[in-house]
Amino acid sequence: MDGVAGKVVAITGASSGIGEATALELATRGAAVVLGARRTDRLDALAERIRAEGGRAETLDVDVTRRADLDRLVSRAVEAFDHLDVLVANAGIARVAPVCDLDVDDWDAMIDVNLRGVLHGIAAALPVFREQGRGHLVTTVSTSGLKIVPTQAVYAGTKNAVRTLLEALRQESTDGVLRTTSISPGFVRTELVDHVADPEQRAQAQKTMAELGIAPEAVARAIAFAVEQPDDVEIGELTIRPTTQN
Repeated sequence: MDGVAGKVVAITGASSGIGEATALELATRGAAVVLGARRTDRLDALAERIRAEGGRAETLDVDVTRRADLDRLVSRAVEAFDHLDVLVANAGIARVAPVCDLDVDDWDAMIDVNLRGVLHGIAAALPVFREQGRGHLVTTVSTSGLKIVPTQAVYAGTKNAVRTLLEALRQESTDGVLRTTSISPGFVRTELVDHVADPEQRAQAQKTMAELGIAPEAVARAIAFAVEQPDDVEIGELTIRPTTQN
């Protein structure tokens, strides 16, 4: 199946930022979208906007740290639209601090959302993709995993773990059934850094985002580019960053 129109796409972390922009971009291009996130009020508003513009959208309360929630998301797509073409594993959190601060709870949270959440999505979607004979897994990674800097050790570690996971999965899936794509955004104007605990670090991160960040719609277009390729074409990795980012 070429293009975006007619495809069914499930998206985690769809209530804001890159997930929201991706939902709008793909729905505008004719995809049916199944939106998962914890903030269901935002999801419902987004779905109403998509439907008002003639698109198709379903919503579901999803916490990616719970495996059953990803099973329900995939099931909702199949029940509503008969199949699932793409899972965009976009949900993610960032906590920044030196390793010596020993913020173990934050480490656990990033591992659970950024890595385990992707694994839960794979576990839910892969059997459906195999049964259908085709499927596409897209993950939002980060340039933080490409350029390692202080205070981002664990965050970058989770993103590099996902990058490694996707590459191994790609090599295990050369029978033409599964496509994998890792999208590595740089600074993007989202809410990602709004929950950094340290006020000074949070303010600095927000300032950098405001000054350097590109619009989430730019990343959404990159995701759409990967999704629209013919089934025999795989866009393995894309890096998208501001032209002014080091």
